[in-house]
Amino acid sequence: MKMILRSFTNCIIAALLAGTTMMSCKEESLGNVDDIPGLGGDVWAEGPIDKWIQDSLVVPYNISAKYKWDQFEFGNLTKTLVPPDEAQVIPLLSTIKKAWTNPYVEEAGKVFYNKYSPKFFILSGSNEYNTEGSITLGTAEGGRKVILYGVNLFKIKGMTGYDPGRDSSFVKDWFLHTIHHEFGHILHQTVFYPVEYKNISKAYYQGGNWINWSDADARRDGFITAYSSSAFDEDFVEMIAMMLTEGKAGFEKIVNSIPEGTSPSGVTKAQAQAALRQKEAIIVAYYKNTWKIDFYSLQNRVRTSMNKLF
Repeated sequence: MKMILRSFTNCIIAALLAGTTMMSCKEESLGNVDDIPGLGGDVWAEGPIDKWIQDSLVVPYNISAKYKWDQFEFGNLTKTLVPPDEAQVIPLLSTIKKAWTNPYVEEAGKVFYNKYSPKFFILSGSNEYNTEGSITLGTAEGGRKVILYGVNLFKIKGMTGYDPGRDSSFVKDWFLHTIHHEFGHILHQTVFYPVEYKNISKAYYQGGNWINWSDADARRDGFITAYSSSAFDEDFVEMIAMMLTEGKAGFEKIVNSIPEGTSPSGVTKAQAQAALRQKEAIIVAYYKNTWKIDFYSLQNRVRTSMNKLF
């Protein structure tokens, strides 16, 4: 929605005793309207970033990215956000391309990827903090537009100040997890996952209370992350994102990390592990039967690309 504000300069409004109102305006020539800056939208001289986006994303995949600041793109003008550092844009988008685009194209083909991939990335330099204490990592709108936050915190190997232990985990858990999570939403909103998935942990979903749980707490009840316990759909895509970004060995490590004993909800270690493996099996079958994708091969491609980045 575009809102146009009109202003009148040098106008005097006088209330007459008779109850009528007279408005007198001094008319000023606008001059040549072609010279008014801002008409027709944002215009800037294209530079190396724009060329990279054009050559690497627009031409092969019909995907664009907006890094020039426009807070209207974020849907909430009350949030305090800052623009992305332009030096971060190509490294971030290149990382996403290597660890998300390329694995899907190599495994499922360009036709599949171009049909279902979101077409517009919006970048925010800072995080979006929510009133209940959570942080929004990213959002997807209608399967076409994805917003990524915290761009100015992004660092990979070769960038100034890169800390392998800190930054590799951050990029994996923040940016790559987010894009795989959001793409999972696009897929299940196109073709819904098997309904039996909802029955595996049906009694233990937390809704909005997930914010009070740790990932370790959630895993004792058979959820891969605390956020996955918030709703069925979030559970499904959190499983996809974690399985892809952690890899097969990483996923097994998570499953095996569930401690002995019974959770406060009455779930045993064996039951929690069985729930995670049931979810894994349904996702693998869903990718194969619905999208003709070998999930484990895709998983290996994602992890291989991530190992090169970190």
